[in-house]
Amino acid sequence: MSKHPTLIQQFRSFYFQNNPKDLEQAIEYFSVFGGMGWSVDMEKPLLELVETKLLKNYAYIHGDITKLTNSNKLIHALLSAIAVGDRRMFSSFKRARVSREEGDEAVDKLYESGLIDIEYSLELPLKEEDHNSDKLNFVKPFMRFWFSFISPFYKTIKEGNYKEVKERFANREQGFNDFVFEKLSQELLKKSFQDDPILEIGSYWDKNAEIDILARTSSGKLIAGSCKYVDAKVKKTELTKLKEKCALAGLEPDIFVIFSKNGFTNELKSLKGETVKLFTLKSFKSLVEDISEKDVIACDGKRY
Repeated sequence: MSKHPTLIQQFRSFYFQNNPKDLEQAIEYFSVFGGMGWSVDMEKPLLELVETKLLKNYAYIHGDITKLTNSNKLIHALLSAIAVGDRRMFSSFKRARVSREEGDEAVDKLYESGLIDIEYSLELPLKEEDHNSDKLNFVKPFMRFWFSFISPFYKTIKEGNYKEVKERFANREQGFNDFVFEKLSQELLKKSFQDDPILEIGSYWDKNAEIDILARTSSGKLIAGSCKYVDAKVKKTELTKLKEKCALAGLEPDIFVIFSKNGFTNELKSLKGETVKLFTLKSFKSLVEDISEKDVIACDGKRY
């Protein structure tokens, strides 16, 4: 259980403080600046803000972050590995080139410092030998952005050269928003099942399958979901893939849910009903429709 503000609490605070023009902008700017309590000029392009607020203030922000990491190179390598990899603990250790013992010790420190949380697969894998590695999530979206796009290029950034940062961000921007979209989708699902409240919710992964959302309601119904933050409309094949993943995992959901940034094809919409539920970006408005000043989380550091 996190000792810090949850992602939805951070998102509601960010939304109230910065008043984005729509949910798409909210998700994309929150994925970069979320969790810090900073005011963001939503009229400016995201990449311009990255340069003026982050890159030009690199030395100061880096100094603040090293107070949390004690300038430990191993920890910085591990944080970058978590940020750009699949978030699984053991693969992050491998990417960062740290031993299991060193990695476990670093994870304990990062958890205590409030930089990361640990996520567990909601269900055990079908086969005992498919032992799961836990996943490591950044508590604040900004920290994930920093260790994905800025920390790895510190040498050229200090020289005033931002080319590598901008190129990497341009190549990965679309997929970078997936994590926040998935976590907000889980919050929307909880809000949508008022008559049969959700008791457990998370994700599922093993060696053969990965399912974005897995939840169980108070009546015992199992829900499996897919999240697609893409520009194209989601097709019926996405539902087919979701069912195939569940079969591989030995799961038999009662309800399938799909969350889409840009809607669904008519073929998929025709399947909507009690066992297939579809959510578009417009549905996410319910997560922030009742926000007020009391939702604002105060900035606990410097403002940039």
